[in-house]
Amino acid sequence: MSLLFTPLTLSSPRGGLTLPNRIIIAPMCQYSAVNGEATDWHLMHWGNLLNGGASLLTIEATAVVPEGRITPGCLGLWDDRTERALADTLARARKLAPHTAVSIQLAHAGRKASSALPWQGAQLLNAAQGGWETFAPSATPHLPQEAPPTALDTAGLARVRDAFVRAAQRADAMGIDAIEIHNAHGYLLHEFLSPLANQRTDAYGGSFENRIRFPLEVFAAVRQAFSGVLGLRISASDWVDGGWDGAQSAEFAKRLKALGADFIHVSSGGVSPLQKIPVGAGYQVPLARQVRQASGLTTMAVGLITDAHQAEAILQNGDADLIALARAFLYQPRWGWQAAAALGAEVAANPVYWRSLPREAAAVFGKAAVVGVR
Repeated sequence: MSLLFTPLTLSSPRGGLTLPNRIIIAPMCQYSAVNGEATDWHLMHWGNLLNGGASLLTIEATAVVPEGRITPGCLGLWDDRTERALADTLARARKLAPHTAVSIQLAHAGRKASSALPWQGAQLLNAAQGGWETFAPSATPHLPQEAPPTALDTAGLARVRDAFVRAAQRADAMGIDAIEIHNAHGYLLHEFLSPLANQRTDAYGGSFENRIRFPLEVFAAVRQAFSGVLGLRISASDWVDGGWDGAQSAEFAKRLKALGADFIHVSSGGVSPLQKIPVGAGYQVPLARQVRQASGLTTMAVGLITDAHQAEAILQNGDADLIALARAFLYQPRWGWQAAAALGAEVAANPVYWRSLPREAAAVFGKAAVVGVR
């Protein structure tokens, strides 16, 4: 039996969440919310992916405060209104595939907030364009031509930390199975880690210990408030000389494990336009391996993993414990079915779809599905 289709239990203070396979759908921004509220697009999107054969679907970056949205179209979870919209939409989607667990990525975009939609240029929006004030560790813009963000003061740090806690409590109330804190891709918490973005001279800037202080404080606060499965997504390298790197990521992961992290999701990049990313198949896998070996945390590998045999090899080599895919599932929402057929395994799916499989792939849904395709 392939490792990709071997169950794995994510432990937490509340108890374990057992995943029937190692396939994770990574968070993907849809830029389709209205004032932070989930819409019918999300109902369609989630319902589709929940039937794709993965064991866990991660909801896109969900802002914990309005100013933490990347764009005006980003999802939010900061008040009763946004909670109701998300809870109702998710409940309807989950009725279509109750066999798939759901995680949510809680986020704050920091200095990369207030941006136009990607297909509208993704530039920083000014007030006349509907933009808003952005916040960061330091008053240093992401791009030289952009207006600088406002550096968070002590009260601002507390507001952000508490907003993550409240959003986690709201996610818990709606029955979400796991939470992933977004600490990657150049957004607020990653900005604190990286010396390229963090120019503070107080207890939250300068040394490695100071730069990791606020992300760890946020994680610890959420951990205290949420007893379910809790992890974090990290950019393990800035891909810029003098920036955040794999060695610092490995040490940071050790601190997270000591605070009760249940998993770590290893991505990279996003904090600097000077990044030089060696893009290629599985290019982030060595970073996942480095973090996993140093920390012992359950580790997700992600990034240009597109083939079932490639995913299987990553697990067999001990590079990661879980395989996360994003755009591959947008292009092929039944990727998990195809992986099961390729590796001789089974997945769960709504029986309405059982008849869709070619005869040679009928075993993907188990013996019960064979009847449905005759």
